[in-house]
Amino acid sequence: MSNQTEIRRRRTFAIVSHPDAGKTTLTEKLLLFGGAIHVAGAVKSNKIKKGATSDFMEIERQRGISVATSVMGFEYGGYKVNILDTPGHQDFQEDTFRTLTAVDSVIIVIDAAKGVEPQTEKLMNVCRMRKTPVIIFINKLDRPTQDTFELLDDIERQLQINLNPLSWPINNGPDFKGVYNIFDKSLDLFKPSVQDIEPGISFDDLDSPELEKHIGNDARKLREDLELVYGVYPPFNHEEYLAGNLAPVFFGSALYNFGIQELLDAFVKIAPWPRTVQTEEREVDPEDDKFSGFVFKIHANIDPNHRSRIAFVKVCSGKFVRNNMYKLIRSGKTFRVSSPTAFMASQKEIIEEAFPGDIVGFPDNGSFIIGDTITEGEDIHFKGLPSFSPELFRFVENADPMKTKQLNKGVDQLMDEGVAQLFTSQFNGRRIIGTVGQLQFEVIQYRLEHEYNAKCRFEPMQMYKACWIQSDNPKALTEFKNRKHQKMATDKRGRDVFMADSQFILDMAQSEFKDIRFHFTSEF
Repeated sequence: MSNQTEIRRRRTFAIVSHPDAGKTTLTEKLLLFGGAIHVAGAVKSNKIKKGATSDFMEIERQRGISVATSVMGFEYGGYKVNILDTPGHQDFQEDTFRTLTAVDSVIIVIDAAKGVEPQTEKLMNVCRMRKTPVIIFINKLDRPTQDTFELLDDIERQLQINLNPLSWPINNGPDFKGVYNIFDKSLDLFKPSVQDIEPGISFDDLDSPELEKHIGNDARKLREDLELVYGVYPPFNHEEYLAGNLAPVFFGSALYNFGIQELLDAFVKIAPWPRTVQTEEREVDPEDDKFSGFVFKIHANIDPNHRSRIAFVKVCSGKFVRNNMYKLIRSGKTFRVSSPTAFMASQKEIIEEAFPGDIVGFPDNGSFIIGDTITEGEDIHFKGLPSFSPELFRFVENADPMKTKQLNKGVDQLMDEGVAQLFTSQFNGRRIIGTVGQLQFEVIQYRLEHEYNAKCRFEPMQMYKACWIQSDNPKALTEFKNRKHQKMATDKRGRDVFMADSQFILDMAQSEFKDIRFHFTSEF
């Protein structure tokens, strides 16, 4: 099979949502329809002992939330589908933002009763910035919801994107009868007691009295709704969707497997195959002959029994081949990968080759960092993997002096993952962890104890903002560091960071030191 054929059958996408909208449940059901798993797990359930495939970390199973992006691939209808299930919780949004740089399209899950929530808006902003095509899946139709037209109006307004329904619900909550699939002209009936796959009924002629036989008195309202839909929404424009200007909408209930196959069938047909990616030097076309890719995530202890550490690499061009020589651009060193892996969450298998759109796991002994570019030799640099200035800060202290080595190793590896950011005070050498949410401190503490056999405690620290600083004037930079020496730190890469106590202190420093540039993301 040629590279072009392989590229065009790839569909690499992320599923994103506000917490509890049903994102991980949808992921499980897509895997079920794709034949990748045989029993769908519940994210949190007392009755179902099997956990969600994508939530493979122990803390995820305990909390019932996703705290790290997981990667799953499967074959479906001649397509190779790669799903990246992301954390919904805002405390882990950096992991989600980085993941969005590695996908070609996105499915946004929205709770039909709650509508657009704050985290959904933030994620849509990232998609809009990158012009990433978006499909919207409105979930939980088996529960009471607001009026469908009003819901779509709210979504259009809040997400600032034009919508185009490709399916339409027949009632909701206890009266939910199913959906009419506008995309392939079929009627899909909802049976709440059945979680098996039920084929849709082909239905071209909505005026046919057969419709009443299937949905009774609701047939009249469905006809009226669809007449309004066809009047308000123009026919689906594939080019507008690929340009990121139009979002197709599907309805269903992930919990009951309903509407999932229709979503998947439409998705593989309309979603983009791998697209060109911008580097600092040039655009990289997936059909270029030479391999290139970048590291968008690092995960330590993906298999706790072997203390393994994996760098997740998105293949952007050419073909990756096991045991070929490749170049790590940041260091200039060449290396070969003898055991590259493909993923099904925490399950891995050795692969011989991979194509643009695929996510490959490179075993990592500390050589890689997030954002690294890997090529067959060309010096290019992929862009767009920043770390943001943290909002919460704590001193990290060893709670067990006998386990200092384990603690240091654990902190270093977890920070390389991008779980949080590590700063070392230039004044007293104390280590500071910065996060965007309180829950990250709990995850770090839990993982240090259970994965590294090390215990830590966090001590409070009053800090407003960490700013990376730069200057073309060495004298001004030295003067600034001398004047602010008690508030200076370095990050893991040894770069200078100013730790400002308050907005006032930061404003004063910016006005007094005109030659100093203050950066609020690590990419500058």
